[in-house]
Amino acid sequence: MLEVLPIQTKTEQAEICARAGVVFKENDMAYRALVDGELTAVCQFCMDAEGGHIHDLAMVKDRPFTDRDRIESLFVMGRAAMNFIDLCGVHKAYFEDESFEGEGMIKSIGFTRLEDGRWFVDLTDFFVEPCQHGHGLKKE
Repeated sequence: MLEVLPIQTKTEQAEICARAGVVFKENDMAYRALVDGELTAVCQFCMDAEGGHIHDLAMVKDRPFTDRDRIESLFVMGRAAMNFIDLCGVHKAYFEDESFEGEGMIKSIGFTRLEDGRWFVDLTDFFVEPCQHGHGLKKE
């Protein structure tokens, strides 16, 4: 069973980030994913005046995973972070994990690459109509 849960302490966040090989960002919030009770992944994110920022979306490095565990952990955790950002009243989000490999995953989570190269999603009504992602990027 897949679970995505907020990380409750900075000590735990730092330990999970180390296992995933990502830099611990003390000022970020974070989620952890577990499959059948085993830690699989971490997501660090924050919010500011520009919007929400997903800084890291990474699998832990100290154990093997099935493709299904990887896809489900990363997808659901990315969406959970986006939903939290949206529920906080922040309706723009950016995916900023430059080391993340998997453009298809970034797109499936809901992000679209802007002309400046940044990954962006307009979260306005995104979780009301999740299949409508990208609606804020229509060209005139």
